[in-house]
Amino acid sequence: MRVAHWESMLADRLEAAHAEPFAWGTHDCATWAFDLRRDLTGGADVAAEWRGRYRTALGALRVMRRLGWSDLKAMGRDLLGAPLATPLLARRGDLVLGGADPAFGVCAGARAAFLSPGGLVRLPLSSCALAWRV
Repeated sequence: MRVAHWESMLADRLEAAHAEPFAWGTHDCATWAFDLRRDLTGGADVAAEWRGRYRTALGALRVMRRLGWSDLKAMGRDLLGAPLATPLLARRGDLVLGGADPAFGVCAGARAAFLSPGGLVRLPLSSCALAWRV
């Protein structure tokens, strides 16, 4: 269940992502996507488990493995449950996993938005491997 006015919140967060610099452990693909999920639903902060515990890509991988996840797909399935049958069923605000270097992002219509060290990146939804309903 999403909170009231989630659409404007999503739009604001996508816009704000352009201005806030990427930072491993505090403002990276996973923390950003899971913070969006928390805020759009008023749900639990699952990113609290790893937020601030790493400062590099290698550190993120180490923390992920310590928490029992072999990869981002396993992490997503554990934290979000079974993915949709196909990412093409994702709706605005749903979480996705995609990109050449897999990353968590959010469905923004026909495209998905991902936070990267170079800023906010938008890719076709068809480039995503998995998606979860929010």
